[in-house]
Amino acid sequence: MYHQPVLKNRRTLLERAEKFISEIYFTDCNLRGRLYGDACPLESISSSLSQQRIPFLEAVKQNFEPYQVGDTFGPTWWTCWFKVSLRIPDSWRGKQVHLSWESDGEAMVWRDEQPVQGLTKEGEKTSYILTECLKDDEPHSISLYVELACNSLFGAGQGSMIAAPDPDRKYSVQKAELVVFKSDVRELLTDLEMLVDMVKLLGEGEQRGYQALFTANEMVNLCEPTNPSSFPAARSLAQKFFSQRNGESQHTVHAMGHCHIDSAWLWPYEETIRKCARSWVTVIRLMEKNPHMVFTCSQAQQFDWVKSWYPGLFSQIQHFVKKGQFIPVGGTWVEMDGNLPSGESMVRQFLEGQRFFKKEFGNYCKEFWLPDTFGYSAQLPQLMQSSGITRFLTQKLSWNLVNTFPLVNTVKNNKDKGRANHSAALFGFGDGGGGPTQLMLDRLDRVQDTDGLPRVQMSSPNRLFSELEADSSLLCTWTGELFLELHNGTYTTQAQIKLGNRQCETLLHDVEVASSLALCLDKTFQYPSEPLQILWSTATSVAVLNTLPWERTEVLPLTGGAPDHHQPCLGTIADYTIQCWSHTHSHTHSENETVLSLSLCSREAISHGCSGNQFVLFDDVPLYWDAWDVMDYHLQTRKPVVEVVSPVQIASPGGLRGSVTFTLRISDKSTITQEIILDAMCPYIKFNTQVEWFESHKFLKVEFPVRVRSPNATYEIQFGHLQRPTHRNTSWDWARFEVPITSFIQFVGHKWADLSEHVGSALRAPKSPDANADMGSHQFTYAVMPHTGTFQEASVIQWAYNLNNPLRLIDHAPGSHIVAWSAFSVSAAAVILETVKQAEDRKDGLVVRLYESHGSSVSVYLTAGFPITEAWHCDLLERVDPSRPAPITASGISISFSPFQIVSLLLYLK
Repeated sequence: MYHQPVLKNRRTLLERAEKFISEIYFTDCNLRGRLYGDACPLESISSSLSQQRIPFLEAVKQNFEPYQVGDTFGPTWWTCWFKVSLRIPDSWRGKQVHLSWESDGEAMVWRDEQPVQGLTKEGEKTSYILTECLKDDEPHSISLYVELACNSLFGAGQGSMIAAPDPDRKYSVQKAELVVFKSDVRELLTDLEMLVDMVKLLGEGEQRGYQALFTANEMVNLCEPTNPSSFPAARSLAQKFFSQRNGESQHTVHAMGHCHIDSAWLWPYEETIRKCARSWVTVIRLMEKNPHMVFTCSQAQQFDWVKSWYPGLFSQIQHFVKKGQFIPVGGTWVEMDGNLPSGESMVRQFLEGQRFFKKEFGNYCKEFWLPDTFGYSAQLPQLMQSSGITRFLTQKLSWNLVNTFPLVNTVKNNKDKGRANHSAALFGFGDGGGGPTQLMLDRLDRVQDTDGLPRVQMSSPNRLFSELEADSSLLCTWTGELFLELHNGTYTTQAQIKLGNRQCETLLHDVEVASSLALCLDKTFQYPSEPLQILWSTATSVAVLNTLPWERTEVLPLTGGAPDHHQPCLGTIADYTIQCWSHTHSHTHSENETVLSLSLCSREAISHGCSGNQFVLFDDVPLYWDAWDVMDYHLQTRKPVVEVVSPVQIASPGGLRGSVTFTLRISDKSTITQEIILDAMCPYIKFNTQVEWFESHKFLKVEFPVRVRSPNATYEIQFGHLQRPTHRNTSWDWARFEVPITSFIQFVGHKWADLSEHVGSALRAPKSPDANADMGSHQFTYAVMPHTGTFQEASVIQWAYNLNNPLRLIDHAPGSHIVAWSAFSVSAAAVILETVKQAEDRKDGLVVRLYESHGSSVSVYLTAGFPITEAWHCDLLERVDPSRPAPITASGISISFSPFQIVSLLLYLK
């Protein structure tokens, strides 16, 4: 076709192509306006509103009333069920017919009592395919149900996604009708969309971008939207362009469908379960249509939910797992936090997750999948390898606020150019679910090998990592923790849940130890393996969810949190001297209760002219992520808490215990009451603290400036410790102004830190997404332990265990005979016996887990107070290594450790 040549102006041609496919402009005459043909109303639509999330078979028995499109329903977190009756016109024979459904909220289509399709406007899924090509022998009259959750893909924030939810929001259906879908128009639109995107991506400096623009313009010239016979010629231009291949050296992107779903974030748990079902059933439909599609999916907990709530869908997932399209990944029960859980909690993540994947899908996962966690412990590589995992995928470090992490990400940001020519691209709507769309797959198909773009191939994690491993000798190594320079306020926010998690970890540890010892003493004892497994797999999160974790943890007798007020210091006890003074600031006429002096054997620990235990308040207004972020500029807003409500009083005068109490006012709404305790023969000073906290966007911390100069502080992590800088020499150092603190606050981090920074975080007061986060009463304990020598020589680790794991008193029956008995002992202080539990698959076996805590190489003996027939090294999945028996000698079981090594032994009881 001849047309007059014109000057090729980039801006006008690009906008011309954009308008030709626009959903907003010129839809009366452009190509987008021809995507759908004839429309037909539904025969009937009725609705039933439920406050609860009820099963399908219960929902269909409810009373349904006629519904008019546009009518509102709700409120937030309720569910509206729709009964839809439709008849496809006979005249639509040979055409593709869709149920077009546009609504607020998240919807699921049910057909023949089974979920068949997710519908979410935010996830670009607004139609359900009734037939690809209507035939005479197909049913024309169909009944469907639509289950609509009264919340959006990202909850129900009022004004913004992360705002506190609007409990009174109303929802509606804007469109519900039958439509003819024109697949030839969709194909041509996809061609043009890809060309326009290439023009924008490559910019004005790339010749290939101008070629894409020229092709798109010629296609617009050839295409007459009202004349489908003009489409093939236009499409042939696109196919010619996309078929121009890359050179041999081009980078390869391994594309994998994915749908990251937060197990609990801006919505209740039960909504997470429905999000999984909506997302995964949509994936199944795509796999049926696209046999080359690959979808990766993590989190055993979510699979287990779907298995319980949607058994038919779970069976379909198992089918596609066998086909190699639906690929379980991760190996953990959930995508857990990478900093705050205890070491044993992380072990159980892998143990429970891998056992689930093996049982349900026949294989262990080979890759650790943690794309959305806020930092990663330095112990994760050892935990992974001992769980049968040698590969790790994340993208979160690309969120770093200050420093760009050298991470293989996209081609543009790839920091391993020249070393690695392969990277991953996970596509699909995530966080709130949704997953991939057919349009995403169609776009990928067009650019598998197109000049100007990297090669893109539908791939799998195994294929990606195999390619990377082939050149692994060329890759660089990162040593230590992977610190995320963002979201560091999460170490403190929702303090009560963090406290509950830590208490549950301790309780589960103690129950397992006590049960194991009972089993050693009485072989008829019934070890509570099933209740313990259920408790270990329980998860927690925020806001609406806050009541749920406490309800679940009541299975065990939760105790504690409050200081021991019955225990009776001041003066000198066990070579320690503490002076706690009430002194007056003349310029404010307010009093301040702080520790002025803290000395060990006449050596002062508090910096000259400073006070210890100084509570300080900071403004806490981040740039956006309210509950997540703490910005460095908050450090410039320091205000000491100085107003005294109740001055220092002696609570216990001395002897075995001495203590003082006082109360400070933070504001007219918040107070701090504290008891400072010195115990005889105890090397640390304990601070039992109660805070009544009703602030808004404030951050409470406590300061201990110390007379020690060192470039690093040592912090406990899972099964070991690491050093973090105390200086701010580089941007990497400065970015760690707020870290997972492990010494001061029992529920914030782990158990101890040595020569830690002089500020410890206590409480925050963000207002979104939970408007009441951390409001109320908080009780916690921290301790300070001056010492000489190294922390190893001073037994800091052991004393930290004593603080965090106090002895439990167990009543004996009257008249019972008590015999002293030591179940286990370890011959070196560097090695800690962390866990004792019954073996997963052997009732006459115990698993004991030990680790080297000092950072040294050491050989030890583990002795047991009961007979053992055999001892074997095993991994964290409790698989015995037949080549590694643990020798049982007269001195005990001989074990050798490298620094921070975790050793698990399977002991067979006699």
